[in-house]
Amino acid sequence: MLELKLADYKAEKQPDWCPGCGDYGILSALQMALFELKRDPSQTVVFSGIGCSAKTPHYLNVYGVHTLHGRVLPVAQGAKLAHPHLTVVVVGGDGDGLGIGAGHFVAAGRRNVDMLYILYDNEVYGLTKGQAGPTLGLGEKTKSLPRPNPQSRLNPLLLAFSAGYTWIARGYAYDVRGLKELIKEGLEHKGLAFLHVLQPCPTYNDLHTKEWFAPRLYKLQEEGYDPHVPEAPPRGTGA
Repeated sequence: MLELKLADYKAEKQPDWCPGCGDYGILSALQMALFELKRDPSQTVVFSGIGCSAKTPHYLNVYGVHTLHGRVLPVAQGAKLAHPHLTVVVVGGDGDGLGIGAGHFVAAGRRNVDMLYILYDNEVYGLTKGQAGPTLGLGEKTKSLPRPNPQSRLNPLLLAFSAGYTWIARGYAYDVRGLKELIKEGLEHKGLAFLHVLQPCPTYNDLHTKEWFAPRLYKLQEEGYDPHVPEAPPRGTGA
């Protein structure tokens, strides 16, 4: 294979997300991670569902599959099982993965297919004008909501852990270099890796902006966190 440059992972089509959207940072981190790991674009496939994040495959110079709302995980698993040599990356928003796709999110953890799932979490349905997503907190009211959110938030990390994902991490969209390192680690993990990415939505989420995030961020690695989930001991056979 010819020596690749970072530009070789960038598609000619330019992103058209809202200015300041966290999707730009995630896209850049993914491009850099694939480049630094020297993943062959002809053997790499990025799958997406529906939503703002679902445009990601259009901006990468690799194979891409734009699937149905909430159905991206089973489609990606099928491709990986049929062609185990492929590098498979799944991308989707909190609504796509934890709303309509919640059942597939749980089922995927039980199967532990070798691929990376990057969940873009801005707490709202940005593509359809900012309705409350599954991760928006109880009583929180973003600019598009007529009244405060009546439901409790879902915790993606705890759900992934209980479902059986074997590598679980969290990053921040504006920390591009830190996110790049997490994506690289997730891609090299043998098993199902889950990367939860917090991101501001500058258009519809006026609660959790980059100014809100700034004083609350810290490196989990510096706290001794290891994304690899230890293997559970065998269950006892006693009554």
